[in-house]
Amino acid sequence: MLDSRWFKTAGVAAAITLATATASYAAPAPAPATAAESAAAAVTLRYDDSRAAGWESAIAAGVASWNANVGNVKLVEAAPGTRAEIQIVATSGWPQATLGPVRPGGQARVELGSQAVAQGHDKTRIAAHELGHSLGLPDTKPGPCSQLMSGSSAGTSCANAVPNAAERSRVESAYARGLASLAPADGRVLVDAP
Repeated sequence: MLDSRWFKTAGVAAAITLATATASYAAPAPAPATAAESAAAAVTLRYDDSRAAGWESAIAAGVASWNANVGNVKLVEAAPGTRAEIQIVATSGWPQATLGPVRPGGQARVELGSQAVAQGHDKTRIAAHELGHSLGLPDTKPGPCSQLMSGSSAGTSCANAVPNAAERSRVESAYARGLASLAPADGRVLVDAP
């Protein structure tokens, strides 16, 4: 009888010791991210539109569209005298941009060409479309107005400056997990002539 109590007591002691040791090494479950933490995890890209006279409101609206529709990357205007990843300039030709996704510290150029405006294309759509290239989206021409990246192929009556679900998903994927997931930018320049 004495032996069976000893084994029972020893078994309980061993179970308690094992549970205590396991608990001391177990990692607590991660807490769900708060909205502030998610926003802090977003990749921030600065743009400089100081050489895009006449396009300021279209650029602001295009930036606002992207910022409202994606969470993994945020576009912010660069403070005067600071380096910006996206240089936006006004030109007399057709709109064009460097294909990204641009990384923080990288360089992309967006040219907002007046030739497209002269033909009747919407300035805000042009700005949002060209910024989409910097975020890694190629053209999807020909395409409907509902596709921001269909560009001029949607016609002059199209004023949609909002990325569709597939476009948003592709940008979110490109900037998922912050900087770790960013492949180097393609570097090709995409000209958006019809």
